Amino acid sequence: MSRKIQIDMNSDVGESFGVYKLGLDEEVVPQITSANIACGFHGGDPGVMRKTITLAKQYGVEVGAHPGFPDLVGFGRRNVDATLEEIQDDVIYQMGALQAFAAAQGLRLQHVKPHGALYNMAVANPKIWDAIAEAVAKVDREVILVVLASSNREPLQEIGKRHGIRIAFEAFPDRAYRSDGSLVSRREKGAVIHDHEVVAKRALKMALERKVVAIDGTEIELKADTLCVHGDNPSAVQMVKKIREGLMTSGVDVRPMKHFIV
Repeated sequence: MSRKIQIDMNSDVGESFGVYKLGLDEEVVPQITSANIACGFHGGDPGVMRKTITLAKQYGVEVGAHPGFPDLVGFGRRNVDATLEEIQDDVIYQMGALQAFAAAQGLRLQHVKPHGALYNMAVANPKIWDAIAEAVAKVDREVILVVLASSNREPLQEIGKRHGIRIAFEAFPDRAYRSDGSLVSRREKGAVIHDHEVVAKRALKMALERKVVAIDGTEIELKADTLCVHGDNPSAVQMVKKIREGLMTSGVDVRPMKHFIV
């Protein structure tokens, strides 16, 4: 008997700030299994963090920290010339903040997923992944670090082993990929895919075949454990629902990553 495919669905939430509302968290959170919650540096604030954890708890969604660079104006999407020590301090600070809000509601952090430029810089420079992994390990070795999926998992798995933490590999159904497995920059045309049918099919291919078609038409291996879905407008929320329905209809077990990442 073949083993059932398991996949996690994550989304970046809790990114509102003060009177400024971003995203449709109330509609998105019920459709996902893991929530990446902003920790105040690129978005979010104490009240938003608390409310987002309450929302996740209501729907049985696991919570994780979504640390970024301290850049509210640029929404954490601009590269910062930070040292590895500064990056570790930023990650520990943000993890600690969300960890406290989670503990106040009887929850623990499931994972950490870097945001925006911090994530993209880590993809380009493994030393940053190593620094982030060390920071996670210093706070809580039970917390899973989410990284970009590729055909070659070994180097990042080794980083996880070295620091005694688990690694989860992530893919993006609604983002265009280059043939080397990196994401096409949001500044480039076609970086984000808006066609629901196309995105849903890509999600299925990622889950069932562990592959994606790159922007140049080549097919590349990804081996993803979790799919990142974006629900920042009413149309996108429908897309998230369509992805989940498609996965479940195809027999995929959609569940939080902590249940199958070893």
